[in-house]
Amino acid sequence: MSGRQMEFSLPGDGAARRQVCWDGGKVSYLGKLYDSLEFDEGSFTLYGVTIGVDFHWQRRRDLSYSGSLEFIVEGDSLTAVNKVDVEEYLLSVISSEMKSSAGAEFLKAHAVISRSWVLSQIRAQKRPQKAAEGMVDTPERYIHWFDHEDHTAFDVCADDHCQRYQGITMAVGENVRRALKETCGEVLAYEGEICDARFSKCCGGTTELFSTCWEDRDYPYLQSVKDPFCDTSDTEILAQVLNDYDLETRDFFRWEQRYSRQELSDLIKERSGIDFGTIEDLVPLERGESGRIKRLLVTGSRRSMEIGKELIIRRWLSTSHLKSSDFEVRWEGDEVVLQGGGWGHGVGLCQIGAAVMAARGYGYKEILAWYYPGSQIEKCYD
Repeated sequence: MSGRQMEFSLPGDGAARRQVCWDGGKVSYLGKLYDSLEFDEGSFTLYGVTIGVDFHWQRRRDLSYSGSLEFIVEGDSLTAVNKVDVEEYLLSVISSEMKSSAGAEFLKAHAVISRSWVLSQIRAQKRPQKAAEGMVDTPERYIHWFDHEDHTAFDVCADDHCQRYQGITMAVGENVRRALKETCGEVLAYEGEICDARFSKCCGGTTELFSTCWEDRDYPYLQSVKDPFCDTSDTEILAQVLNDYDLETRDFFRWEQRYSRQELSDLIKERSGIDFGTIEDLVPLERGESGRIKRLLVTGSRRSMEIGKELIIRRWLSTSHLKSSDFEVRWEGDEVVLQGGGWGHGVGLCQIGAAVMAARGYGYKEILAWYYPGSQIEKCYD
């Protein structure tokens, strides 16, 4: 969580709230300035935390966490950092990404991939960082993506950019605890390396390649696979895998978005900061294996530009994020119709598809083998 000013409370504070703020590159607390400030009380509450940043379900909540709390200055803002054990972190991630009442095999599968992902990110940060090759920012092309290198002062963030982590505020049921206990220390690995086990809400029928969404490289275990499971309207399964604010989205497998030409022109100008004039067309130049657009040509009366990758496309074509970049463009007079499928980047495990697999009797190892072909489950600690 970042901002210029934050409110928090520690055990024993009751209804009282403490306040810290950013002050000229320092942390200001009780009239004193600090380079950083840490509280090791075992738990704490942050007030007004924004979750789902920039997505259509964005909202503010008061969230409680276990572990210690540190305030640091990062750039021109103040950042709250929660220091917590990996398995304790996973208790919240699994409960934040889905309902704790979800199927046991689905929870175990997610425990393994969430553990794999966070450990792979931590290990990656210990390696020398190289410049992001392939990113382009010119008047004719804007190709960009976002990954863990965006974080420098901490391992992972607490929102959808990484994994949802909403502390101990989320109901942590016995099913989640059991799933973590029964898979304790288990990770997905490929040729001795922990897998970068990406996942998304709904792939839309086919999972996507890593290179469509991030840097121009692919992993053997993140191939595009057909998914016959994620097209479901089973309310019982959806109620288990989708949290309350996720349930507000029901058209996740196939969806439609319409804009008038003027609305589209205004939207792209606001979201990109670039005046294209009147938008004349949107032309997909390159698609990934699932149909997600990797490069899109935006043509306007004043200028044209090739944009990518998929998250940039989703951001420019929505007031928050378009559900995915897997869409076809159709013009009906002066109205553009985007007919799309899927929810999220589509790489790796499809959460809804995996939940359906678990409900149909697949074990967690079978689920992982489906979405991460060639990977192996290994024990990295007890």
